[in-house]
Amino acid sequence: MIKSFKLPLLLLLFMFLLTGTNVFAGGFDSMKPEIFEKAWEGLAKFWNFTGFANAHYTNFIMIAVGLFFIFLAIRYDYEPLLLIPIGVGILIGNVPFLAGNKIGLYEEGSVLNYLYFGVRQGIYPPLIFLGIGAMTDFSSLISNPKLMILGAAAQVGIFATFWGAAILGFMPAESGAIAIIGGADGPTAIFLSSKLAPHLMGAIAIAAYSYMALVPVIQPPIMRLLVPKKERLIKMKPPRAVSKLEKILFPIIGLLLTTFISPSALPLLGMLFFGNLLKESGVTERLADTARNSLINIVTILLGVTVGASTQAVRMVTDPDTGELINKGFLSPDSIKIFALGAISFVVATAGGLIFARIMNLFLKGDNRINPLIGAAGVSAVPDSARVVQNEGLKCDPTNHLLMHAMAPNVSGVIGSAVAAGILLAFLM
Repeated sequence: MIKSFKLPLLLLLFMFLLTGTNVFAGGFDSMKPEIFEKAWEGLAKFWNFTGFANAHYTNFIMIAVGLFFIFLAIRYDYEPLLLIPIGVGILIGNVPFLAGNKIGLYEEGSVLNYLYFGVRQGIYPPLIFLGIGAMTDFSSLISNPKLMILGAAAQVGIFATFWGAAILGFMPAESGAIAIIGGADGPTAIFLSSKLAPHLMGAIAIAAYSYMALVPVIQPPIMRLLVPKKERLIKMKPPRAVSKLEKILFPIIGLLLTTFISPSALPLLGMLFFGNLLKESGVTERLADTARNSLINIVTILLGVTVGASTQAVRMVTDPDTGELINKGFLSPDSIKIFALGAISFVVATAGGLIFARIMNLFLKGDNRINPLIGAAGVSAVPDSARVVQNEGLKCDPTNHLLMHAMAPNVSGVIGSAVAAGILLAFLM
């Protein structure tokens, strides 16, 4: 019996609170219509602030992309440390909101805008390079320096993409920023685009990281197409042992040599070799451990989320010529062109490394010959492309381990893409 009276009693209490009168004493006649009007206005105002009221169909397209990134990371283990932060960032950046409340990434004073400062000003990429240097072993490259050529050969994708972007109508600075996608190096792509084409940074960064994550999908068919099975079976002699002195001297000499050639790449290369010296010196293990663990993890989170959030589908800005509001959101013809160019550049970079490795074998004899598969590791997707080479080698011969050999062009590709970025920056700034 008591339960049957709960709903009517709650309704009476609600009416009492709403009207500010004693319902039981004065009845419903004392209720004021303007109270209902204000309540309705409040509900209408609340609705205007919701994502449902501000949604555009492009928001849902980008949300689907973000969910796809998360799916790839969890289901197939494709670069989860990158794709999950970026995927969540895409979701965050594409929740619709009412502009002017300091919520969005592009609104001055918002939390996301402050975090994005590290991307916009190129702060995060050098810190990523510091961590990469602290976790990288250059022994395989030091023991076989000629493999550095393969890292340089793979950078042909950068310059091929530059001309492709120019043909599609991009300005020279924009073409340079897009071209670096061919290096398969996300931090370098962000660093260069922040200097040359900040308005394209979101598309460039997402394209670069997407193709880095898809290395296990993109590279194997190209490797099988361009390298005959007979050459895939080549076994390379074990790399020689490298002394501690060589490991210490390499980052010092590498820093001076590469930055004298390309001073514009100093923030990236300086931090890369600094991190490696922390590792190899043997006396700064605590600093090296911080750089390769805590620091790079924190920066990766901030970089991934903010880069993902920069893919805001709807971003209304005022046209300086007409004064009209126009949408400068992520989904645009330019973004589609950038993704297409990125795919082509990645294919060209992989092919460049493979073909040049085969050409090198024309001048090498006996056990000095190299397995051409390691040329695919010249793209600087460390260490994923080296792992792909290892897997392809084992498929042809379960006893043929190529990982250590592939790491040589892989780490030289990191250096090569940074040097190429510096050269482009010097020419196009």
